[in-house]
Amino acid sequence: MAWSGAASGSTSSLTGVTLEPAEREALQRRTTKVLRVAVVPAQAAVSGTIAVVTLLGSSMLTSDRLSGLGSAAFTLGSAAASVPLAAVMRRRGRRPGLAGALAIGAVGAGVAATGGQLRWFWLFLIGTFVFGVAQAGSLQARYVAADLATPDDRARSIGSIVWIGTIGAVIGPLVTPFERDVGTWLGLDEYIGPYLFAGLFMLVGAVVYQAFLRPDPLVVLGATDPHAPRARPIRQTRAAYRVIAGSPGAMLGIVSMVIAQSAMVAVMTMTPPHMKDHGHSELSAYVIALHVVGMYGLSPFVGRFIDRVGAIKAIQLGALILGAGTLSSVIAGYVPLLMFVGLFFLGLGWSLGMIAGTTLLTSSVPDSSRVEAQGAGDLTMSACSAVAAFGSGFVKSAVGFHVLADVATASAAALLVIAWFAASRVTRQPVISG
Repeated sequence: MAWSGAASGSTSSLTGVTLEPAEREALQRRTTKVLRVAVVPAQAAVSGTIAVVTLLGSSMLTSDRLSGLGSAAFTLGSAAASVPLAAVMRRRGRRPGLAGALAIGAVGAGVAATGGQLRWFWLFLIGTFVFGVAQAGSLQARYVAADLATPDDRARSIGSIVWIGTIGAVIGPLVTPFERDVGTWLGLDEYIGPYLFAGLFMLVGAVVYQAFLRPDPLVVLGATDPHAPRARPIRQTRAAYRVIAGSPGAMLGIVSMVIAQSAMVAVMTMTPPHMKDHGHSELSAYVIALHVVGMYGLSPFVGRFIDRVGAIKAIQLGALILGAGTLSSVIAGYVPLLMFVGLFFLGLGWSLGMIAGTTLLTSSVPDSSRVEAQGAGDLTMSACSAVAAFGSGFVKSAVGFHVLADVATASAAALLVIAWFAASRVTRQPVISG
């Protein structure tokens, strides 16, 4: 089958075509290249606002208690969009879903910037919620990398996309001071600039997807259905959960994604205010930058490690590293160096838990239910991390940052125990040693 000529046109003629191994590999390489180009600006947009979202919320509320609402709204927006986005992809393919999600997110960034500048906290929350739709698209990009991958290379393919996000994820916080200066130069609040740049970055990613993600991987595989039901989140989520509940591997995959994401978000969200309390606000952007290096920088090695030892062992190791990260930020009180170390390990533990969980979920459900199960998995993960982000401000304000970190440590320990018990029940191993 020759697909290269369809790259600039409609992909409908490719629906359900059986690919030869060489053709499948070539299409996978093309898809991966497009994902890499688009993921960089999208990750820069998200990570650039991470370092300021809590500070902007705190400045409007003059309190840390509700300062986590911004991160919670962002994550809740991602959760709310997960299932509808999966429905769009099921009907029309990956390209319109990813491009549309980033375009909507760009609008949300503009609305959040407007709300922040006007000091209308309610408008800021609405904009941040809509901005979260782009995060749903960015998260589902890792599934696109797995669409055409062979079972032996699935974790490696997911890890390669997570890794390329390192560039954007590190650039985002590092250019935040420049973006803040630009906003100030324009007469805006110092925290508004990063949101304006985030909107521009998201538009760049949307254009890349729309123009170059051709042929569409799902269309080529025949996994789209133009007559599938339109987005009905409750019904589709229930159906997906029934499929997931029937697979111990899929259940463990979701649990790993949920705990890794929630523990990471809770601690990361309150790190900038915690450092500000100790007079090191200027260091928080660099701590976040090192944190995202831990999240993304080693992901190619993480993917290869998962392919070699299996997803379950990788989840267990990820839980240990996640706990080490939270412990290191607590055991010696406030030491700036330990914040760098702790947040790096927090990111690395997240990487193992997220990539291994994604691989396990993707490989443990039938092909006919895969897109819907992926959407339900991201819905669960994002909803739980939204609760974690929202509650993090209350916990820090009431009992301190150290208790928040201790809760994250306990969650990591729970994941370790769950993975240990689940190991004997997972009969379908999605990654093969060797």
